[in-house]
Amino acid sequence: MSGSKILVVDDEADITELISLYMEREGYLVQTTDNGEDALAFADSFQPDLIVLDVQMKQMDGFDVCKQIRAVSDVPILFVSCKSDDTDIIHGLTVGGDDYMTKPFSPSQLVARVKAHLRRQSVNDRQRPYDRAAGEVLRFDGLVIDLPGRTVHVRGKEVFLSTKEFELLVRLAKTPNRAFALDDLYTIVWGHDSMGDTRTLMVHVSNLRKKIEPDPANPTYIVTVRGVGYKFNIKEGNTHVQR
Repeated sequence: MSGSKILVVDDEADITELISLYMEREGYLVQTTDNGEDALAFADSFQPDLIVLDVQMKQMDGFDVCKQIRAVSDVPILFVSCKSDDTDIIHGLTVGGDDYMTKPFSPSQLVARVKAHLRRQSVNDRQRPYDRAAGEVLRFDGLVIDLPGRTVHVRGKEVFLSTKEFELLVRLAKTPNRAFALDDLYTIVWGHDSMGDTRTLMVHVSNLRKKIEPDPANPTYIVTVRGVGYKFNIKEGNTHVQR
């Protein structure tokens, strides 16, 4: 969305300049910094609509920055890093990142992802008043999903979900027993094509299972459909929608 504010955090000046150039071409307002401490300050004063965040920086790395921002904000965070191992990607998404791109990257692909996250955030903001008006609450055995309050209770205790984890859970739970292909589910929740890389989705599913499943290693809610993807699994009659 033109006019949206983007915070770019990277200690490589050429990367920062490149990202800023492409963001400004789209009409975004861009604030840049090359270190984690200033990133935290700008996250508060600049109030960005999205943050593009490098991982490897001096003094404070991007993972620590993300964790501190996540404690107070749900702003979309897109990691851009030369660290491409699955363990790094998993860690970045586990600490609260919404997306993860590896360097070198296509500037046009970065722009596409930024647009998708901003569009998704805008849709969520517009949808929340309708959710509150509808008062929809999804109830399953041991699991309650409150759409207007955007809260989830597991066996009576509230659990914290990131924005993407909540969106993913709601999408699956609203159509129980429907199998979603990985690419299709990624596109629905993230708002752009996976380009064949669905690791981000799989990490979010793994994190979600750890938070809502009695036994994450043997999930009962979000189950894998071999050769397809995932579905929200319930027994017949084991659901109730309250309005």
